[in-house]
Amino acid sequence: MQHKIAIIGLGYVGLPLARLFATKYPVVGFDINEKRVAELNSGHDDTLEVSDELLKSALINENPSYDSTGLYCSALLEDLEDANIYIITVPTPVDKNNRPVLTPLIKASETVGKVLKKGDIVIYESTVYPGATEEDCIPVVESVSGLKFNVDFFAGYSPERINPGDKEHTVEKILKVTSGSTPEIGIVVNDIYKAVITAGTHLAPTIKVAEAAKVIENSQRDINIAFVNELAKIFNLMEIDTHAVLEAAGTKWNFLPFKPGLVGGHCIGVDPYYLAQKAQEYGYHPEIILAGRRLNDSMGQYVASQVIKTMIKKDIAVNNAKILMLGITFKENCPDVRNTKIVDVVKALKDYGVEVEIYDPWANPAEVLHEYGLTCFSEIPAPNTEHPTFINKYDAIVLGVAHKEFLNLNLEKLKNDKAIVFDVKGVLQNVDCKL
Repeated sequence: MQHKIAIIGLGYVGLPLARLFATKYPVVGFDINEKRVAELNSGHDDTLEVSDELLKSALINENPSYDSTGLYCSALLEDLEDANIYIITVPTPVDKNNRPVLTPLIKASETVGKVLKKGDIVIYESTVYPGATEEDCIPVVESVSGLKFNVDFFAGYSPERINPGDKEHTVEKILKVTSGSTPEIGIVVNDIYKAVITAGTHLAPTIKVAEAAKVIENSQRDINIAFVNELAKIFNLMEIDTHAVLEAAGTKWNFLPFKPGLVGGHCIGVDPYYLAQKAQEYGYHPEIILAGRRLNDSMGQYVASQVIKTMIKKDIAVNNAKILMLGITFKENCPDVRNTKIVDVVKALKDYGVEVEIYDPWANPAEVLHEYGLTCFSEIPAPNTEHPTFINKYDAIVLGVAHKEFLNLNLEKLKNDKAIVFDVKGVLQNVDCKL
């Protein structure tokens, strides 16, 4: 069977996958964001997940036929009509009350339903709770297409394992879990991925098993980080260096190397809520999972309180103090600001009556302003340059994200006489306090 693949959603997950599949298959990349599609067709990815060189080598100028390979990006529904494999890679966020939001997934399912044909396969990669594919998404595809599931069309689930900003563990180098709505379709789905994933594949027995495997991967990390965050709170009270403790404990062969920090992003800070909601629908209250989430979600406020506490100890006036926040993306060396917990620190600091300036050479200032209403600078202006709000001397400097640009930054030039440096990531030398 010849395959033509359509990738629905060209973000951090969809674009690297589309580029990779385009080395072996004809691929149409679809996104409703016309500006994003135009940018990609020009050969540039502003998420920086795919280099311009790789992207340009994959792109072709027209919708590919079944006997050609390459990537064609489009925002037009009709360009999806010839595909027979549809892979959905849209975000699955939570709302302000931490309840799963399936709207992007439902909309993408409706899109596929409009072009689906007999014999086609719909594969979901978005992180969901067990049962979401077959109970929430497939009925939408059936309703829109008029086709019957597992008779006229089939489904698969292969959870994404993209690590934004990681140039070592790229999509083809990460083992891929696959599954299908029937045993036969599972083999077909597995073979499609096996053709491009050099790290290999693991065929799960059912879609629900694959869904559950994905959601517990990040829940496990969330719980482990919550544990070391709690240790940090305890050891800070004891005036013990948490990082030194973890380094010593890490000499044992089976000690897990987790570090304290802010847990944001599109996966670890979100996925546990998907599993928790589904568990609650079955009448079970997941105590450990939600306790871990509560603790990790409290870390922004905790970091802010520790900054203020350290300032007070050095007799620095808090009211109207000037603080420089280094970084606002959710992780280092990556432009992704989705669900970043730096904003929690900034908000909590402002509640104490201080002024906060944010410097991040990786973040898009327009995106930060749109998403969070915060002003972010992509560079530190030299002294005496005209700038309406940015100042050059601070009462406190907080390293929130360990971007490579910050590691050799001369902080002394940015400090007032008694200024403190607070290191959230534990990567700087000679700081006043760290998490």
